[in-house]
Amino acid sequence: MTALKLDPTQLADWQIAEAAEENMKSHLQLGGDLGLREGEMSPRGRAFTKIDSRLAMQRLGGNTPGKYIDVTAITPTPLGEGKTTTTIGLIQGLGCLGKRVAGAIRQPSGGPTFNIKGSAAGGGLAQCIPLAPFSLGLSGDIDSLTNAHNLAMVALTSRMQHEANYSDERLARSELKRLDIDPERVELKWAMDFCAQALRNITIGKGGKMDGFEMESGFQISVSSELMAILAVCHDLRDMRDRVSRMVVAYTKTGKPVTTADLEVDGAMMAWMIKTLNPTLMQTIEGQPVFVHAGPFANIAIGQSSVIADRLGTRLVDYLVTESGFGADIGFEKFWNLKCRYSGLTPDAVVIVATIRALKMHGGGAAVKPGLPLPEEYTREDVELVERGCENLIAHIETVRKSGVKPVVCVNSFYTDSDDEVALVRRVAEENGALAARSDHWLKGGEGACELAEAVIAACEEKSDFNFLYDLSMPLWDRIETIAKEVYGADGVDYADSAARKIREFEGDPEINQMGTCMVKTHLSLSHDPDMKGRPKRWRLPIRDVLIYKGAGFVVPVAGDIKLMPGTGSNPAFRRLDVDVETGKVTGLF
Repeated sequence: MTALKLDPTQLADWQIAEAAEENMKSHLQLGGDLGLREGEMSPRGRAFTKIDSRLAMQRLGGNTPGKYIDVTAITPTPLGEGKTTTTIGLIQGLGCLGKRVAGAIRQPSGGPTFNIKGSAAGGGLAQCIPLAPFSLGLSGDIDSLTNAHNLAMVALTSRMQHEANYSDERLARSELKRLDIDPERVELKWAMDFCAQALRNITIGKGGKMDGFEMESGFQISVSSELMAILAVCHDLRDMRDRVSRMVVAYTKTGKPVTTADLEVDGAMMAWMIKTLNPTLMQTIEGQPVFVHAGPFANIAIGQSSVIADRLGTRLVDYLVTESGFGADIGFEKFWNLKCRYSGLTPDAVVIVATIRALKMHGGGAAVKPGLPLPEEYTREDVELVERGCENLIAHIETVRKSGVKPVVCVNSFYTDSDDEVALVRRVAEENGALAARSDHWLKGGEGACELAEAVIAACEEKSDFNFLYDLSMPLWDRIETIAKEVYGADGVDYADSAARKIREFEGDPEINQMGTCMVKTHLSLSHDPDMKGRPKRWRLPIRDVLIYKGAGFVVPVAGDIKLMPGTGSNPAFRRLDVDVETGKVTGLF
């Protein structure tokens, strides 16, 4: 496909996507370009298809993996800094240089799509298409996952009702064993894929004994479900099946875990989850292939595209660009110490996306608030403010370098950026051991990302010495403290009494001790406090809770006040979405 000759300063993202979709490749062209066979594809529309990863990997698993590139970022403003846009732009830039390239990104959640941030398709002339299907459910993975999650809750709450109302004899007639579930130790909430703060804390089962078991409950956003983490890290259907059966949904009154297998709901959950196993193949607006699989929210989940998509993609192309959520302190740390353990893949380069806007915020600029105009200092040159904010960039460069991989700082260009501001960021990046490039992919597509692509190719050619931050034999206390000090810059860790008690309980469980550590904290600061910008000094990380995701294989320490159900803002994106009644096309997506 030829690059679009459109001006993104004059058109909305959905209008650019609509123009690109007129000439996009069919799924057969797209798959054929990759070397996939027709029997390995199951089309969901003219231009996108599910890929049978089992069949494809049986044929391609012996291929030498291509270069593997992760895209992460500095600590963002609440507006986001264009990480997915940069991921798509880099794919297009590598394509412009004649490289055989593909991408792997996460499926967008309905929460941000209809809220402040919008879809995760990229923007301007660096987008994944077709936009409307991508943004509105795609091939149904999140819907299926939501149903599987809620089925576990149905099994749990109905079992609690029956145990409360039935004798042991009557339970036995139904071939049920009394589990004696503790209503104050239910680990799951109900799931939906919107930001609905009104449903965070609810009471269920009100009425008579036929209306359920009355207890406190709530909702979490679907993509924070442990099932999404399982989808992100599993290798195949058998692995997914084993992991789903190990999910802990509650505890008994004596402290014994109650799993989906104990509730005999794991098989039925898999009847929903099987639909989610295979990645969807889509394309950039310049025709490069993009695998879409798993989900976002690295501050409360793993926030990575799937191991399945990455393993398959590296066997099909010379360069695979994958994306991890939020900044290097969250998304890359989980990519580094969790996803790479599960996949067996190691990155050849890591791109750190930075914007002058975010650096000014970290340098002491006024608060950036979604839905409100940017304060004046963000639209005029202020080299000193950028320089102060570079402390945040340096922290992320140091984090990536600790993994043994070469970082490439990408200045995601805005028209308000001055040459002197960009030159400063280049100098700081290079002085701290990173390559640097300015990229105009939003404005110019792949052509505008060639400098970034060349820097990434150069980084891939440098010898890496990849190593994990911690060994799984390290005690959980030490792992948490290592992440807090080495990645976040904390002086130490403080534990709520309940969190410390849980960790002491876990110490006697060898299975838990071998799990990865999936931290939960804000994405808006290196610390636990979203108001602490830049590179905070002299602070301690508070751990208020520790969750167990036995299916995914994670211990999940929760730092600060993080909500598993985000809230909808006062000026959400759904106010601008509509359907053209003449054509049936969705308008207003971004």
